[in-house]
Amino acid sequence: MAVHLTFAALGDPTRRALVERLTRGEATVSELAVPHDMSLPAVTKHLRVLEDAGLLTRRKRGRTVVCSLNRAPLAEAQSWLIDRQRMWSANLDRLERFLIEEKDA
Repeated sequence: MAVHLTFAALGDPTRRALVERLTRGEATVSELAVPHDMSLPAVTKHLRVLEDAGLLTRRKRGRTVVCSLNRAPLAEAQSWLIDRQRMWSANLDRLERFLIEEKDA
């Protein structure tokens, strides 16, 4: 899954809260809607974005839709961030050494 979809999906505070809730286990759409004071269709739109990003899996259990978190895209995003952190740390370390050498010269 593309990392940009994960970041785009997590760009909304409601969707981040939904993901946070799903880290504690699966939940129905109705259960996910309760703390957000929004209609089921509005929550469903947020869930669709999360599902399109690969962060969410939905399955029917009778007449109820149960959602669960797919952690793989989060791990990919974390890996991408760690790579960027390493790159910037290395670049900043080189800059620091250069500035110290320039100051001492």
